[in-house]
Amino acid sequence: MKNLKREAAVFAGALLCCFLWGSAFPGIKIGYRLWDISGDDTWRIMRFAGVRFFIAGLLVMLFASAARKKILLPHKSELPKIMLLSAFQTIGQYVFFYLGLAHTGGINSAVIDSLTAFFAILIAALFMRTEKLTARKMLGCLLGFSGVVIINITSQGFSLNPLGDGLIALSALCYGVSSNLIKRYSQKHDTVIFSGCQFIFGGAVMTLIGQCGLMLSGKGSAVNADDLPKAVLMLIYLALVSSVAYTLWGLLLKHSDVSKISVFGFMTPVTGVILSALLLDEAGQLGIKHILALLLIAAGITVVNITPAQKNE
Repeated sequence: MKNLKREAAVFAGALLCCFLWGSAFPGIKIGYRLWDISGDDTWRIMRFAGVRFFIAGLLVMLFASAARKKILLPHKSELPKIMLLSAFQTIGQYVFFYLGLAHTGGINSAVIDSLTAFFAILIAALFMRTEKLTARKMLGCLLGFSGVVIINITSQGFSLNPLGDGLIALSALCYGVSSNLIKRYSQKHDTVIFSGCQFIFGGAVMTLIGQCGLMLSGKGSAVNADDLPKAVLMLIYLALVSSVAYTLWGLLLKHSDVSKISVFGFMTPVTGVILSALLLDEAGQLGIKHILALLLIAAGITVVNITPAQKNE
């Protein structure tokens, strides 16, 4: 009964993370519109992402400090690890993600981003050597990857936009690395502190790069006064998505295998597709291939997550 409750809690927590991340796909698109950011505004996109994650990091540290009734700060010896984690989890992952999302639709990006779970599983088995790459896990990866391929098939054949879909895939690769780093670091370090501090560091770096780029390019940035309240609220919401989801995800990874938790990430494209269709008026883009892709991804989740009772892997 205790194990059943624990599995239910993990399931609920993972699904909450996936819903929050799924809402980020249309949320970022809406944020671009409210902040008057176009697809070729590279520096403004980077600054927007940086501010979001810097706020997210502050929220994590403030909430955690208030909950524990003391100011939480990392040890000096932890700073190199925090910066390495941030290089993949925030800077690498989201520079590629934000730039890619500006050049592809919310639905396509949501499905392609499902590669995150496959990369996390493969890196854990092949490079980190923390898990075995079994036939069952390989089959699950193959099923899910098939879904990603199907989403990019057009009447002219296979289509993949390097500036959109390609960058989203690179973002997924960075996530795969960061998931395994979180798993490794969480065994000896405070997961919450690492999550908050890597956001602050990564957000500061991205904000600085974006602002310097804007200054050198001479581009201004003006937001419609009527849209400003909604624009600020959307930025805060996106910061909350990161602070809540990544902190909870890190805690789940600390107490479970990477494959067991990462495989739930395949639900992110499901929520992303649905919310993008509803909020971005992309419902007309939904078709049979999207349904088939999501079914293959769901099959991948099932295959990886179900462990035969007679075997111990």
